[in-house]
Amino acid sequence: MSDAKPIWIRDPLAILADGAERGIVVKDGRIVELVPAGVTPATADVAIFDASEHVVLPGLINTHHHFYQTLTRALPAAMDRELFPWLKALYPVWARLTPEALELSVTVAMSELLLSGCTTTTDHHYVFPAGIEDAVDVEVGVARRLGVRVLLTRGSMNLSQRDGGLPPDNVVQDEDTILADSARVVAKHHQRGADAMVQIALAPCSPFSVTPSLMRATTDLADKLDVRLHTHLAETEDENEFCQQMYGCRPLDYLEQCGWLNARTWLAHGIFFNADEMKRLGKAGTTISHCACSNQILASGCCPVCEMEEAGVGIGLGVDGSASNDSSNLMQEVRAAFLLQRARYGVTRVSHKDALRWATKGSAACVGRPELGEIAVGKAADLALFKLDELRFSGHGDPLAALVLCGAHRADRVMVAGRWAVIDGAIPGLDVADLILRHSSAARAMRAG
Repeated sequence: MSDAKPIWIRDPLAILADGAERGIVVKDGRIVELVPAGVTPATADVAIFDASEHVVLPGLINTHHHFYQTLTRALPAAMDRELFPWLKALYPVWARLTPEALELSVTVAMSELLLSGCTTTTDHHYVFPAGIEDAVDVEVGVARRLGVRVLLTRGSMNLSQRDGGLPPDNVVQDEDTILADSARVVAKHHQRGADAMVQIALAPCSPFSVTPSLMRATTDLADKLDVRLHTHLAETEDENEFCQQMYGCRPLDYLEQCGWLNARTWLAHGIFFNADEMKRLGKAGTTISHCACSNQILASGCCPVCEMEEAGVGIGLGVDGSASNDSSNLMQEVRAAFLLQRARYGVTRVSHKDALRWATKGSAACVGRPELGEIAVGKAADLALFKLDELRFSGHGDPLAALVLCGAHRADRVMVAGRWAVIDGAIPGLDVADLILRHSSAARAMRAG
């Protein structure tokens, strides 16, 4: 146990929790007390953090990303294209990924997420050109330096163009290599329990880039190792057509045939499920990562979030890759999801609190971490604190609503496992100017080939 004093995060301007008007007390990485109005903490000898200028949220949780894609933001060759032609334009660039460029891209993505109030993030890394075999190890190193909680996936592709898939031959691996490395990274990095900072999941990329054999072998390995499963599914109509032509069924039927329709699995996008499929997802306990910005930029469609939730499907939020979102800002993703779903369902069915719930408790369900995503006694002390002192917030009434409606994008303080990872809007020890310089140089080199 730590000898550090408990911290009373005192008198917040607003807090996303009931019965915590005077704040919360955290100790040893956990929330140990909610302090209601009119009282002081029962916990003795506390250090005080004055939160009177802060809106306090549970740490936001990002359930889908591709960190390496920060190197190909707003790439002209891929602009104004739908998913399949967009991917075909980008695969040759991604094939030039180097170890240095990968580490820079991961640092940029994780830093941007942290600064937006994200305390836990996933990543779906599925591109393994020669020299990038230890990609997951690189990501673990960056996460530990920055102090962010992660669920990193060992992604994979083994169905190339010569076999009827979408990716070129030089970015895929064979099944044996994929499975061996999947087992390696789980054994090396995966932590168990409620205090875990690094976890690993297995994540074949999509129906159009992996074989049914790899899908089945991966779920068998995930069962054996007791880790989660992740993939893209039902993102576009093109995917539906591909599955009908290649496998003779719709994407969810294919997923079930491969043994993936269960509570171990969370799926990215989930736009094109019909009513019966939603019920099957809900019954199975399979959850969905809603990626509002990416879906709008690629014009893929709109995830039917309300119907999903009515069918018992858990919904989280993901920023998706920075090549299809062009940002790694989870607080902005909350606003985008709110606006997109409000436009679809109307003012009586979607509120700002729904969007915040998707990014916290909903996302926690996607990553299988019930101790995250909520401000309550016993939960992890993962918190995002925002000030409302920018011009965009001037004149606001409801502080929690202002975060979403007025467009908050940068947290002032971020706590992960009881430790401050962001202080005064900055990550301690991170030279942002130097990072931008080196990351931009690496991006230019990849574009130039």
